[in-house]
Amino acid sequence: MKTAVIDGDKIILKEAPALTLNNQKGAIVKVLGCGLCGSDIVKFVHKISLDGTVLGHEIVAQIVEINSETNFKPNDVIVTSHHIPCGECVYCRHGNVSMCKHFKATNIKPGGFSEYVYLSEEHLQNVAHLKPENLTDIEASFYEPLGCIVRAVKRANLLEGDTALVVGLGSIGILTAQCLKAFGINAVGCDLIQERVEFLKSFGIDAVKELPENFEADGIFMTSGADKAIDTALKHVRNGGKILVFSSTPHDETSYPNNEIYYRELTVLGSYSPSPKDLKDSLELLKTKKVKVDNISVEYSLDNIQQAFDDTMANKILKAYIKIGN
Repeated sequence: MKTAVIDGDKIILKEAPALTLNNQKGAIVKVLGCGLCGSDIVKFVHKISLDGTVLGHEIVAQIVEINSETNFKPNDVIVTSHHIPCGECVYCRHGNVSMCKHFKATNIKPGGFSEYVYLSEEHLQNVAHLKPENLTDIEASFYEPLGCIVRAVKRANLLEGDTALVVGLGSIGILTAQCLKAFGINAVGCDLIQERVEFLKSFGIDAVKELPENFEADGIFMTSGADKAIDTALKHVRNGGKILVFSSTPHDETSYPNNEIYYRELTVLGSYSPSPKDLKDSLELLKTKKVKVDNISVEYSLDNIQQAFDDTMANKILKAYIKIGN
């Protein structure tokens, strides 16, 4: 089968042995498509993942072989996430599921940028769902990233009617603003790129390139990892407000201004990956169109995956979707 793997500073196609169940529980699925996540870019650019790694986890797939106690059957088209929490450890009991050792150890194999993938019985039982009929494959591929955003919105724990500012209107920022609105929060977006400002406005959400001096928000969602995002967040969060960091950048010498956090009693928190419940809520938001993902992704073939990485890193597109199977 064909896979896309890291090879130094490139993503190349490589043949891999065909997958079979060999009487083990789980399923072999044909990957129809896989979204390109920002974390894939970070792992590739900063060499966090080793050569030979198959990236990708935002998959839509069709079951071709299955041995499972679930109700899934061959030819079912499904969406799935890649990690499963144990539900019992100290992290899971405190709602920090993405810190769970089992969560970190589980994954789809070999990775989403592959013609076929193995899903364990745990995946099928906990994080896999039938693709809603009213969603296209590209729309359904937002199931996992939107699940991450659902968790971030829940963690911020803002009150209905509060105002939240989304700093950075890439694909995650666009989704975050819509998710906040779906949870009853007044969302405002800002970005230095006017086209992205206008794009968010097309979803019926206020967005600006430059904020008024006196603008204040109850919560700030930093979906950009740029240093200037920190300054924007501190300038526009109200005293006692919350700053949620939802972006990944390489470590450098940048530090947060502790005095502002201390004297203004600000809450600064991060949010990473979703729980099975967050994922289920995500699918419902997509299914009911409370979060719309039209025209966010640009489609690329697996043979052209390097171009998808290049265009994403050059900010030529908001997000790439790699079409793999039919």
